[in-house]
Amino acid sequence: MRGLNVNPAILVLFLAGVLSACSDTDLSENQGGSGSESGQASQYTVDHNRRVAETLSLDNPKDFEQANRGLIARDEQLEIKDELGRTIWNMKDYDFVQGDAPNTVNPSLWRQAKLNNLHGLYKVSDGIYQLRGYDLSNMTLIEGETGWIVVDPLTTKETAEAALAFARTHLGDKPVSGLIMTHSHVDHFGGALAVLDPETQSDVPVVAPEHFMAEATSENILAGPTMKRRAVYMYGRDLPKSPYGHVDTGLGKAPAFGTVGIVPPNILISKTGETHRIDGVEFQFQYTPNSEAPAELTFYLPKQKAFCGAELLSRNMHNLYTLRGAKVRDALAWSAYIEEARLLYKDADIYFASHHWPIWGQESIDKFLRGQRDTYKYIHDQTLRLAYKGHTPKEISEMIRLPESLASEFSNRGYYGTTKHNSKAVYQAYFGWYDANPANLNPLPPEAASVKYIEAMGGEDAVLQKGQAALDQGEYRWAAELLNHLVFAGGGEKAKELLAQAYTQLGYQAESGPWRDVYLSAAVELKNGPGKDLISLAAAKDLLKHAPVEKFFDAMAAQLNGPDAEGEEIRLNVHFSDLQTSYQLWIENSVLHYRSLNDVAEADASLRISHDLFLDVILGTANLRDLLFSDQLSLEGSQLDLLKFFSLLDKSSEAFAIVEP
Repeated sequence: MRGLNVNPAILVLFLAGVLSACSDTDLSENQGGSGSESGQASQYTVDHNRRVAETLSLDNPKDFEQANRGLIARDEQLEIKDELGRTIWNMKDYDFVQGDAPNTVNPSLWRQAKLNNLHGLYKVSDGIYQLRGYDLSNMTLIEGETGWIVVDPLTTKETAEAALAFARTHLGDKPVSGLIMTHSHVDHFGGALAVLDPETQSDVPVVAPEHFMAEATSENILAGPTMKRRAVYMYGRDLPKSPYGHVDTGLGKAPAFGTVGIVPPNILISKTGETHRIDGVEFQFQYTPNSEAPAELTFYLPKQKAFCGAELLSRNMHNLYTLRGAKVRDALAWSAYIEEARLLYKDADIYFASHHWPIWGQESIDKFLRGQRDTYKYIHDQTLRLAYKGHTPKEISEMIRLPESLASEFSNRGYYGTTKHNSKAVYQAYFGWYDANPANLNPLPPEAASVKYIEAMGGEDAVLQKGQAALDQGEYRWAAELLNHLVFAGGGEKAKELLAQAYTQLGYQAESGPWRDVYLSAAVELKNGPGKDLISLAAAKDLLKHAPVEKFFDAMAAQLNGPDAEGEEIRLNVHFSDLQTSYQLWIENSVLHYRSLNDVAEADASLRISHDLFLDVILGTANLRDLLFSDQLSLEGSQLDLLKFFSLLDKSSEAFAIVEP
């Protein structure tokens, strides 16, 4: 037994997992398409991407003019390292993103990647500045009477430190006089400890939406291990940064990997219309829970007539369902919040947000908000309209298309979310996983079904021929479906090679950054197997220490091996010496339960441990077995029952199979 065998990945961990290292994999070799072993784009892909270019005004300069506007300074050699000298952010990796799109990248995605390459310190207006390209998100600085009010301190301590230092070099070394964290996703608060020390600066206003701490520290503890693995695909962690690999997420370049923390807010926004004066600056807040994030806000600055859309708005279609896995977001509520903001802040002359670049001018801002509002509502309404006629999620995703008035605007295009998978999210939100066809009520699992499919189609050789023919005809979706059955039926290296070719071409054609990364990551794993998990969980301790203890007990319950626990009845008391709180955990009917203790309760074993040491065990920096023989914790009762209790907890698979059985 190592540690607690508890591996609950929190919000930061799935982000950390996607960028801890860049693979040396060369996708330009042996990952080809259309029957070729070359990783170049097939003629079908070249033609597909040419048609995309012909349907869009890719040379429209307006976005580039806006993205470049107000540039004060740019670090052309921007590279950020942690205290051990490891590179955690390097904009030079994306120097290849210039000029016309190569055949291996959808030209629409390439355009978005070029825009997201523009980084530096920008003046948005008098008193408002942004640092872009130091992380997946933006850091905004608002000038107060005595210092800087920081909005969204990026993902990590390292990137936030570098961004703020760069700003101070050019704008003056003012203190931080306020902190606003717009929502509960880690790329908008993880670097907070770099800009504010809550121990020595407790009087500084720290603003966040209601329920921020609960959502920020707990969102992915239960589902984290699976989300973390899936995020390797969504963000292309194991892909080279090249025209054959990762080029952009659509939302930004990529999340950063480093030290993550959090500063608890002392001002919570719980309703729209709240007004606060922070360091002499008036802020009008809009409360937008359960939109892009469970806890989120936007705000308006009356003096500058500037509206911060946080991540309620972005210069692409966002996710109603994110491919790493998450609860479905409410498209109808999201659209309604955008309309509410449009009406509340109709006098705004400036729009800026947590991602991408600003917009200037009331007419342009209004058009942008209308487009974002109607993109989500159109997908919602049309999904339901088609569902009313009995169409299933797969059918609806093929039928639904944005109207030209929306699709022609780059800000509504599927660089991050897509119309196809967002429509499936809407269906799932209302109807769940079952499409009402009894054949899908209790189908065979993938391996068993695939064996029978291959047998019905004449065996492995026959399916290989059909798969090769599909590739030769540019039918990559069909080739992927066919060859996936063969791989899951135990097909050999040739099956995996052909399936990788299909995924490669689908990746090259994808307009969505995550879709591209998912397909190309699958191709890499079919060739090389899953990559190694190089994450140091200790980097998350400053965040984890704010998570409720109960969340870790929930995660432990989810790791209990039910069949092994059958017939076992064990009670364990845990007392946190520094928190002065106690809990009883017990196994009954192969289920792990817990409750808070106010009085002494009988148990098979009682463990006394500090919360800090408990976190070290969770993070893997301390080993419970070793600690049993130290003076750092105390145990009363049966050591054997304690060890038996924890032996029943499964360790999550760090790199479980996705594209193979």
